[in-house]
Amino acid sequence: MSKPEAPKFNPVRDAIAGTIMAATSVPQLVAYAQGVGYASYRGLATAGPSLLAWGLSTGSPFMSCGVTSITALMAKADLDGESYVAAHGEEEYVKLVAAYSMWVGLCSALLGIVGFGKLAGMVPSNVRKGFKWGCSVGVVASAMPSGLFTKGSKELKILVAESAFAPFVSFCKSNFPAATGAVSVTNLFYAITHPGDWGMIAAPLFIICTAFVMKGGKYLPKFLPPGTEVIIATALATMMSMKFDYPGNVVGEIPQLDPDAGIKLGPIRIPVELMNPKDLLNAPVVEQFGGSYVTLIISATLFAAVNFLSIMGIASTFEAENGVQWSAPRELIAQGVACGVAAITGSAPVSGSMSRSLVSRMAGTTSQLSCIVTAFIWIYMMPFMTVMSPTPQAALAAVIMSAVVKGVVMPKDLLAMKGTDIIVGWGTGIGTAVTSPTIGFGIGLLLVGITSFMKPKKEKTA
Repeated sequence: MSKPEAPKFNPVRDAIAGTIMAATSVPQLVAYAQGVGYASYRGLATAGPSLLAWGLSTGSPFMSCGVTSITALMAKADLDGESYVAAHGEEEYVKLVAAYSMWVGLCSALLGIVGFGKLAGMVPSNVRKGFKWGCSVGVVASAMPSGLFTKGSKELKILVAESAFAPFVSFCKSNFPAATGAVSVTNLFYAITHPGDWGMIAAPLFIICTAFVMKGGKYLPKFLPPGTEVIIATALATMMSMKFDYPGNVVGEIPQLDPDAGIKLGPIRIPVELMNPKDLLNAPVVEQFGGSYVTLIISATLFAAVNFLSIMGIASTFEAENGVQWSAPRELIAQGVACGVAAITGSAPVSGSMSRSLVSRMAGTTSQLSCIVTAFIWIYMMPFMTVMSPTPQAALAAVIMSAVVKGVVMPKDLLAMKGTDIIVGWGTGIGTAVTSPTIGFGIGLLLVGITSFMKPKKEKTA
């Protein structure tokens, strides 16, 4: 059997693939911004520059980078996003998120320099699988309110506060403030078990869109690229919202960039809004971690390490199936560069996206030029995105839900575990779901150490 070979450079194919990627990923960008906890339009407004930086620094022709469902959840959990927005407003939260991206970027680059790539490969698979499931539960808990309730998470919080779950939620917030997942999972349990409170229009729209995104691709013409079902579901929901004056939460007004803002390169202007460096440096990100730089650095380093596990999995897949060689130090530094650019544009930390990377490969990508084409399309199409202002958030929640719900309901990897792997896998998953991704990952490593003493020792042969 012949060894797979990396694709040969073809700029025309890259231009076509980059355009397909740009079109099919827009609903994801908007939806994951909602997952971070800031305005949906920021997902598209900030996606281009970090992807451009990734395209210029990565060694992988196929891999795509951006805010994912996992990085959105981790950023929101680490920074206690909902509470911060309630106390300080969205604009201040964007500064906080951007500052955290800067720290994650610095830690990523440092990990690349010190050779963390080799160490990352030693993280046990039971920890990785449990962590992925726990994060997916958190993603479901984050998306469900916008999908099932007319006014989203605000309405759900009011309902929970008036229910029998209120004392438990108050106890968790008072005694275990770091365990933000416990509150989210409690809200999720209430949402699932009280269908009488669901929105009469929002919930059916959410369920129908989720089902269509998950299954609709099977019934579409074969020549259409993956992701077309996402565009169709989002477009139909938007038209429905415009036609019938949808009563639920929508994307809302998308601010237009100042005509004089952006980066000027001679006669060319790149319409990108940059953060004020003082806002990045003065954002109270250290205070969110108890005023300790040590705690902040540990959290940012764990964030960077977990991000890289995703990149490592994607790169390893392309190496085995397509013969694309990759360098761990280079990809870690590329992750750091992309997160740094994400910081100066007001974005959450970014990572490799498996779904977008697979679409990129399928579309015929041959080099990093495809990423660069996608990035410029996102940057220059922003003025035309007001068309998404009436898009129901329930439809965007469906995009997120469709990516993770199957793995949450039927976690095949965890169900297949045996022996002490069951303790580590499920312990990591549950710990991640009810605390936070950072704490959950630490719990998993701790369980590996504890269970190592429970494994029977191999008898020495004579």
